[in-house]
Amino acid sequence: MRHNPLMTSAQTGGQMQQAIFAGGCFWCTEAVMKDVRGVTKVESGYIGGHVPNPDYRSVCGGNTGHAEAVRVTFDPTQVSYKDLLGLFFATHDPTTLNRQGADVGTQYRSAVFPLNAEQERETREVMADLAAQNIFDRPLVTTIEPATEFYVAEDYHQDYYANNPRQPYCMAVIAPKVAKFRKAYSDRLRV
Repeated sequence: MRHNPLMTSAQTGGQMQQAIFAGGCFWCTEAVMKDVRGVTKVESGYIGGHVPNPDYRSVCGGNTGHAEAVRVTFDPTQVSYKDLLGLFFATHDPTTLNRQGADVGTQYRSAVFPLNAEQERETREVMADLAAQNIFDRPLVTTIEPATEFYVAEDYHQDYYANNPRQPYCMAVIAPKVAKFRKAYSDRLRV
């Protein structure tokens, strides 16, 4: 298993930023985020656990404490962290504890892993705004967790939807979510 540390501004030329979101199955979140204008890279991986160098099988077993998550690299001159948070909350169910659809377990929790104090502040603001506006029928259960080591998932998980569009899960779960996102947020799509 390869381990990628968080990128620093020196590594990204001082302009690119990163965000880490867990919204259930990382294949779904990755497919949506890859469509966003200003996003330059999306990596599926594991974060928030207590076992070093986790793999898919161990994370799916639910005993490592990790969440399936995506690390999004983005250009803040094209899309802000707050915008990404808004899209994250709009494209998964942040009201179901440790569950997204048929995927059940802490590895499928809704969580945000802020990479600095500003991201944590903005995450809290967005969540408070969503709660105050009663956007959802139930309370948000999304957690804000420390950004521990992010482990990039196995190669076959990267670009999963793009590489497996005819796979039954992709057709039944990811394709409708991506289509809904593209329709609702056409102004946010990369050209």
